[in-house]
Amino acid sequence: MKKLAVLTSGGDSPGMNAAIRAVVRKSIFEGYEVYGVYQGFQGLITDNIEKLELGDVGDIIQRGGTKLFSARCPEFIDAGVRKNAIENLSRRGIDSLVVIGGDGSYRGAERLDAEGIMTVGVPGTIDNDINGTDFTIGFDTALNTIVDAVDKIRDTATSHERTFIIEVMGRDAGDLALWAGVAGGAETILIPEDVSDVKAVAERIEAGMNRGKKHSIIIVAEGVMSAGECGRELRKYINVDTRESVLGHMQRGGKPTGSDRVLASRLGAFAVDLLKDGVSGCAVGIENNRLTETSFDEVFAEDHQIDRVLYKLSQELSI
Repeated sequence: MKKLAVLTSGGDSPGMNAAIRAVVRKSIFEGYEVYGVYQGFQGLITDNIEKLELGDVGDIIQRGGTKLFSARCPEFIDAGVRKNAIENLSRRGIDSLVVIGGDGSYRGAERLDAEGIMTVGVPGTIDNDINGTDFTIGFDTALNTIVDAVDKIRDTATSHERTFIIEVMGRDAGDLALWAGVAGGAETILIPEDVSDVKAVAERIEAGMNRGKKHSIIIVAEGVMSAGECGRELRKYINVDTRESVLGHMQRGGKPTGSDRVLASRLGAFAVDLLKDGVSGCAVGIENNRLTETSFDEVFAEDHQIDRVLYKLSQELSI
């Protein structure tokens, strides 16, 4: 019987459990024996690997986080460490692996593929910063978490006639900030992909105040600056009452949206299909609602690009 393993690595994202469930059930449907690797690449090293049955992934599609847990494992870059991990897989007869995670997880997956373990990556990160896919698992849920927070903060911003600066996650990508800003009607969106001119932001807020506007919402991506830094910079140019909110890790938790559950199910099952057909060394994704595969080399070839049309629209609508 063919044997396949699945692990989650890096930061958790809502929908990872749905992806695990899809990998396990699709594998069993296709006649594979499937194993779960606990604590990511660290679990490969420590041999924290267990066989999974259908019931082991029951009642998890609606849960945030990851049933298999996750851990950072910088030592996996060492060839000797990876050799130990490969031996742990080979001893069980496992020659195929699905890695659910982001950019760093993909790099570990690429190394394993080059060393004889057929590997496919599934994009699991709230940051939406992976090439080869329009959306990553967890992005939609995190986006909705942020929008819900922005809606609540706007209520108090209106009541107290204040400018609120909301810091969101995303690492070096501005997708969460951009999409949340458009959905939440933010007056200003600061993203890493564009030069942040706080003086221009101050001028825009002042112009709004002059025409009677009582409050403003600024969304700043963590890759630009912190909310506190943004507030201090803003007050250099304008006398305005500000409050800062850092949403933090609440963005990574919670029940996955229906959209993330469906996306995770499709991508997890597709990864198994590729391995069954002998395809590896790539990541799955979705583009224009079509499942795609992209080699790891192509994924790493250039930085993820922001939707410039959406960014332009955000500026046009925030006048």
